[in-house]
Amino acid sequence: MKKLLLLTALFIFAFGFGQTAKEYFQSGYDKAEAKDFYGAISDFTKVIELNPNDDEISYIKNGKTRYISNSDVYYNRGVAKYELKDYYRAISDYNKAIELDPYYTFAYYNRAVSKHYIKNYYGAISDYSRAIELNPNYTSAYKNSGGAKEKLGDLNGACVDWKQAAKLGDTDAAGWVANQCN
Repeated sequence: MKKLLLLTALFIFAFGFGQTAKEYFQSGYDKAEAKDFYGAISDFTKVIELNPNDDEISYIKNGKTRYISNSDVYYNRGVAKYELKDYYRAISDYNKAIELDPYYTFAYYNRAVSKHYIKNYYGAISDYSRAIELNPNYTSAYKNSGGAKEKLGDLNGACVDWKQAAKLGDTDAAGWVANQCN
């Protein structure tokens, strides 16, 4: 009888206190906010393991309930990897986020930035362009696309993008237009 009670207690302890996907996401988000990127990656990975069917998960941000799917989990894990300068693995997570949600503007933008850092300027421009298609007022995408074009020696193309970024209010881009564009 004592063995049965002990086994029951161990079972309850082992399975009764396991975190849910929602709790792991919240923990991962909190760790990322605290700049514990390795901990965030671990928690976001657990969310993916616990939520293979991509069920909607709720979490709290700034006192409001938000809803996310696995595309958001992959995106957030990609951001954590990006912060650790692990650009190739960040790109892999952004790829998965885009596969799950082809309209994920921020995933395209962040994948472009990661590609920019590894000097894949053509890939970066393609992703900046897709982010701009999805959000024509995406100032940073215009500005950074111009930077990638400049790296490739396409100053005319860079100026077109910087002018649009300046038109949308980016002061850095306005300065580049004034200094480098006709």
